[in-house]
Amino acid sequence: MRNMIITFRFLCLQGLLQRVTRPRGGTIDQLLRFLPVSLHKLIDRFLTRLLRWTPVFLQGSKREGPTMVVACGQETISSSTLIKHLASDSVFVIQLDIIAKIPVFGIHIQHPRYRPERFDLVVTPHHDFYPSTANGGEHEAPRLLRRWVTQRESPPPRNVVITVGALHQADPATLSLAAKAWHDGLASLPKPLLVVNIGGPLGPGSRDCQAAVERARELVSCLYSALHSCGSVRISFARKTPQSVANLVLKAFDGHPKVYIWDDKEPNPHLGHLAWADAFVITPDSISMLSEACSTGKPVYVVGSDHCESKYSALYKTLQERGAVRPFTGLEDISESWSYPPLNDAMEVATRVREAIAERGWTVG
Repeated sequence: MRNMIITFRFLCLQGLLQRVTRPRGGTIDQLLRFLPVSLHKLIDRFLTRLLRWTPVFLQGSKREGPTMVVACGQETISSSTLIKHLASDSVFVIQLDIIAKIPVFGIHIQHPRYRPERFDLVVTPHHDFYPSTANGGEHEAPRLLRRWVTQRESPPPRNVVITVGALHQADPATLSLAAKAWHDGLASLPKPLLVVNIGGPLGPGSRDCQAAVERARELVSCLYSALHSCGSVRISFARKTPQSVANLVLKAFDGHPKVYIWDDKEPNPHLGHLAWADAFVITPDSISMLSEACSTGKPVYVVGSDHCESKYSALYKTLQERGAVRPFTGLEDISESWSYPPLNDAMEVATRVREAIAERGWTVG
């Protein structure tokens, strides 16, 4: 869930959900994506959107009791900063993923505008923190902005929580429920069950789409080589997967008795796949899929890992060092298993949130 602001009352945990959007669509919007969203929206009628937020929060801030605001995505930074300014004594603001894609919004200690101390807690994955470091900035940040948007101090401030992967809903309790819900459809499949999750391009350009197609060809070739060690294979596409990639995979495995390709119709088997899979193959362009698969503690293979760049390379290297992922070459025996400490970022963040709230003298009901 990205570019959302959720407001909670501590005593009852009732929530108010609002979405904040950045102008999108044209070449100009692509060029302006490196600007703070406030400036971007000022160019694209930002004031009308911002004014919509003020009465929504002011009305809620008059109610009795403290408020926790959870904002996700860089487009929410202006709004969450405004909320914190309007009611600093009665609101606890958690900003999630504030460095994603746009280094200007990163946790830059010497940055004069969006300092992390403006929030009570900042949560960002390491792969999104990476572009704000000196080495990452060389690849991610525009040259003219590099001096101002790269990280100058380490470690980050105490109110900054850096996670390994992306936050998601696939925790043990959710997967336990999914295992029960999908028992009839997945439990009887021949073992080992290999789940293949295919993402989309790393960027919006035609070059990125072509790279996704090449990666799909590599996946098809490697998967055919490894099929002999699979009992069954389930393949799913992400929403951003190009049709050209989907067509290539569909044509390659059409009618194969071991392979089932999800047809994008409800119900979505994604959580069931996470619960019942014996191993995964993930494309490196889907950070969320990688993070979810590595939260299961099961073997995760990454196809095309040698072509990863910048933050994707940083995430892959981190997961590889933890023993969670290996490159997918097609020579693997899928029945071979290995274990590693599953990612548990959500629980670790929840612990930090409770500790930070307790320091304010508040409790979560």
